[in-house]
Amino acid sequence: MTSSLVRGGGFPVWAGEPRPLGAHWDGEGTNFALFSERAFGVELCLFDDDGNETRIDVPEHTANSHHVYLPGVGPGQRYGYRVHGPWDPGHGLRFNSAKLLVDPYAKAIEGGVDWSGPVFGHFKGDPMTPDHDDSAAFVPRSIVIDSAFDWGDDARPHVPWYQTVIYEAHVRGLTMTHPDVPEELRGTYAGMACDAVIEHLVDLGVTSIELMPVHHFVPEGFLAERGLTNYWGYSTLGFFAPHGPYAAAGDGGGQVSEFKTLVRALHRAGIEVLLDVVYNHTTEGTADGPTLSFRGVDNTTYYRLAPDNPAAYMDFTGTGNSLNVTHAASLQLVMDSLRYWIQDMHVDGFRFDLAPTLAREYFSVDRNSAFFDLIQQDPVVSGAKLIAEPWDIGPGGYQVGNFPPLWSEWNGRYRDDVRAFWKGSEGALSGLASRFSGSSDLYGSERRRPRSSINFVTAHDGYTLRDLVSYERKHNLANGERNRDGHSDNRSWNGGVEGPTRDPEIIDNRRRRANALMATLLLSQGVPMIYSGDEAGRTQHGNNNAYGQDNEISWFNWSAIDPEMLALTRWLVHFRAAHPVFRRRRFLSGLVEERSSLPDIGWYRPDGSAMSHGDWQVGYARAVAVFLNGRAIADQGPRLEPVVDNSFLLFLNAGAEPLSFSLPPSLAADATAGIDVARWRLVLDTAAEDPLAGTDPDGDLKVKAWSVVVLERIEPDRSASDLPGSASARQWKQGW
Repeated sequence: MTSSLVRGGGFPVWAGEPRPLGAHWDGEGTNFALFSERAFGVELCLFDDDGNETRIDVPEHTANSHHVYLPGVGPGQRYGYRVHGPWDPGHGLRFNSAKLLVDPYAKAIEGGVDWSGPVFGHFKGDPMTPDHDDSAAFVPRSIVIDSAFDWGDDARPHVPWYQTVIYEAHVRGLTMTHPDVPEELRGTYAGMACDAVIEHLVDLGVTSIELMPVHHFVPEGFLAERGLTNYWGYSTLGFFAPHGPYAAAGDGGGQVSEFKTLVRALHRAGIEVLLDVVYNHTTEGTADGPTLSFRGVDNTTYYRLAPDNPAAYMDFTGTGNSLNVTHAASLQLVMDSLRYWIQDMHVDGFRFDLAPTLAREYFSVDRNSAFFDLIQQDPVVSGAKLIAEPWDIGPGGYQVGNFPPLWSEWNGRYRDDVRAFWKGSEGALSGLASRFSGSSDLYGSERRRPRSSINFVTAHDGYTLRDLVSYERKHNLANGERNRDGHSDNRSWNGGVEGPTRDPEIIDNRRRRANALMATLLLSQGVPMIYSGDEAGRTQHGNNNAYGQDNEISWFNWSAIDPEMLALTRWLVHFRAAHPVFRRRRFLSGLVEERSSLPDIGWYRPDGSAMSHGDWQVGYARAVAVFLNGRAIADQGPRLEPVVDNSFLLFLNAGAEPLSFSLPPSLAADATAGIDVARWRLVLDTAAEDPLAGTDPDGDLKVKAWSVVVLERIEPDRSASDLPGSASARQWKQGW
């Protein structure tokens, strides 16, 4: 790209206002404000359609905000900054006015990084020496936007936590191969807003879609050298801007309205929008990384520098840098961004990537950190759904169960314990019981609720569900890192053959375990999260770290859907919605309830006797039965009214042989309920060819290997015809 340079350009220049930060058009002109604590001076750079640059000295600064107002400058204007200040890496200062910088508060960003150009503030390989070649032709530009949008009758779904079912998805991956999405819309916000995609989500029954990063990001240079890209998007450049390349109309500013259109469409379908956000680091990486924005605006403000060597960065994230949330301006950036996405973009909540990094006051994770305090007291952000990924790579970084009560967490213990049980690992039974019942061991002591636990067995980071039962070793050669990347401890089992096979016994083995894992996930207390494509049997061919694979490895393959898995997942999601006993607001106690002679939950051996303390310690145990009492669901409705559901008995057999389960004697009669013989019916057998085409149990019930069987007892307070789940078998056969 070639350009010419003009200074001043004849623009009238007014002083403007120091707040709000960023570029704000008021209908007559645009106010530009940039925070930099240590800059000597700031130039605002405007670009015309031919790339010609006009530089305007920013004349005013107030409380470290450099600001100017330009009458007549409005939406569509491309701009950037050049920030003047000392180059002194030994003291953390990396100002270099030869580098065009993206506005940290930019609402839209255009263009990528041309790694062949001088995009580094230093000579490559020598981060202590400045490079004075101009970068403007090789880096992205910020865009002034018109924030007006016709939201119409948009209303937030406000799904209660205890009714929430999350679907983790990727904007590109979900739509790239969908036959009913127009080709020109595939991989875009507009493509995801298509009726066919939203109908799939509604039909599946999920309540909330968690979008992998949509903040504007830049793929790293080392990936470009390999011919790959950062598909996942955990490489943020702009915390306010929707990722430009996900817009069908290109990244010329229309991405903002296109993203809003997607949110409006999902809301009309009753689906919440949650964003996976990456405030822990930026795309600029280590001291050897490019100078694109924060580093050149004010390195010491935005990054955590090593106390004994400010030329280096503290890295709790594994990406080369960590955002400096100990500085008020960086915290303001995070909070302003969150409020913007809630108030202007209408999103409903956030999943915070590597959240402990944001809670590190100095080195340790601190529950009393300023970050938690600001979230708690903010009237806008505190009302959103807040989910933490509760680990990073820093000291004491594994914080599952330790976040404040306002937060929910990705429960990594759930993933590990449930996988271990269905793999048949030694001593996994007690862990399975804790996770299935809501993880009160992690969250109960803090007066938290089951909603604190976001349950998942698979996610973007790791195997898909099909791969979890098909591979024991990661197969990541396509990533170009000699298979050294990705997790090695996956608690997976291939059933006897690594990868694809035609062996019918192994295929059936894998089908049973996948069905059992999905059933366990959707019948556990807590908030389930389904990884996009797991409901359809999607495979990544054993790649458990497909972060750079923007191709068929990562995309949802709509031409290879497993109809049986899809139908089972649909049924389970709707069955869960129909029965509050599987989604209680409060933790189970194991105590006898007033309205029933039975406890709210009971655990039994296969012979029907109650589990003893010693039974939980038996390492070889692979099977258990669990009773959920539908008469013991107090304070469940929207007005905390008492609720009566049916009761359920689940048999879980993770062993390699079929096992006979007996009906526990205590469940054969219930004096409080006034019935002599309990009425039980089979509603689910995950190992059966037709999982719901069973018969009423008669005596012992043989449960096949690697399977879940669910029996339902109709409580006298409810008639079978009144129950949403009463047509289970018919609905299964009709595919919902």
